[in-house]
Amino acid sequence: MSHRNAFSPPARTIRPSAKALSVLAAGALLLTACGGGGSSTNADGDVAITMYYPVAVGGPLTSVVDGLIGECEDENPGIAVEAVYAGSYADTMTKAQTAARSGDGPDLAVLLTTELFTLQDQNLIVPLNDISDDLGWAEDRFYEPFLKSGKDAEGTLWSIPFQRSTIVQYHNKELFAEAGLDPEAPPATWEELSAAAKTIKDSGAAEYGIEIPSTQFGYWMFQALAVQAGTEITDGSGSQTRFDDPAAIEAMEYWKQLADEGMMPSGTTEWASTPEDFLQGRTAMMWTTTGNLTNVRTNAGFDFGVSQLPANVQPGSPTGGGNLYVFEQADDEQREAALTIADCLTQPERTAQWSIETGYVATGPEAWETPEMKEYVTEFPQAEVAREQLDNAVIELSTHENGRVVQMVNDAIASVLTGQQEPEAGMKALQEQIDGVLETYRD
Repeated sequence: MSHRNAFSPPARTIRPSAKALSVLAAGALLLTACGGGGSSTNADGDVAITMYYPVAVGGPLTSVVDGLIGECEDENPGIAVEAVYAGSYADTMTKAQTAARSGDGPDLAVLLTTELFTLQDQNLIVPLNDISDDLGWAEDRFYEPFLKSGKDAEGTLWSIPFQRSTIVQYHNKELFAEAGLDPEAPPATWEELSAAAKTIKDSGAAEYGIEIPSTQFGYWMFQALAVQAGTEITDGSGSQTRFDDPAAIEAMEYWKQLADEGMMPSGTTEWASTPEDFLQGRTAMMWTTTGNLTNVRTNAGFDFGVSQLPANVQPGSPTGGGNLYVFEQADDEQREAALTIADCLTQPERTAQWSIETGYVATGPEAWETPEMKEYVTEFPQAEVAREQLDNAVIELSTHENGRVVQMVNDAIASVLTGQQEPEAGMKALQEQIDGVLETYRD
């Protein structure tokens, strides 16, 4: 599916930033870059930019990204983009930080929305308002829950939504039927989830009724449970969390209860192995990113359903995924070019294509009105669940020193799930730890 003539770049008033650096956009870990010799242009006179993307070289999405970038280069003569596939989100963040400090990093990068404060604190990114006075296209293009995670408390836009997600609930309809459950009625409340998981477990239809992964993005799963219990564990300031809130403690107690009663695996559950357990029928339900949707659709040998996460006192899920950031090291021409490419990559037609190819949520309403997206949803209505859940979505946990804080949260979750701490004690101790880190960032 090609959309090579879909993009017409909007007119912009460019406001150069105060500091402009000429850099060579290459490094030992990268493919050969386009720029060189202290200039932002390549041998052909094109403005050369490097874009980091979080997938391994040769990964399943590289050809899709290459295709989208090729289209944007064709539609924006004079800009040359070198895509660098840097591994996982964590790998990409580390490589971007290291390379940027040496003046040899990306000009544009897809990184987690949760890295915003860390990137700001390290002076690695520039606010998009410093590049252009006209960002109305961005304000109008994206759903507010996605756009909000790219802004600071003052409303300055620092990043553009790209591959975005929410957590959704997948269920194996065949295992539901085998256990005597209605395959068209997935659990919509915690009470129903517990009951369905127990029925599946007791019937022998599957080894486990539910898997909620607790490693790597365990903090994200916990945030969903906390929202459903009635609290938001972050206020968006980057310096405050509420893990000791009674509702957050209740969320941890419920998660532990699922494991203690054998409805899910005891101890920790691996993020990476959860989809495989679902595809192999080891678990009848799982919570994971909608970004796994295409993987499940392609590889499931059974009929499956997708639904919004079950509610307790309320429904809800945090948003997640990656945004496009423009890096400080880029000179004025590269910054403008990077923003132009970010605009091009997120045009409604490409956003629809990206969603269809990957399972990530199409990030704005116009993308859902494209003929391709309408046809896709008609054939595969499960794709619409994550968008519908945006009505109850909150921003993902993001703080200063985010990597350190996230590790604390994941460690605390593991400590409770493995029986080393009780939920209340674990959450209160976690909040004290985080306060020790974030106190210095508070006014």
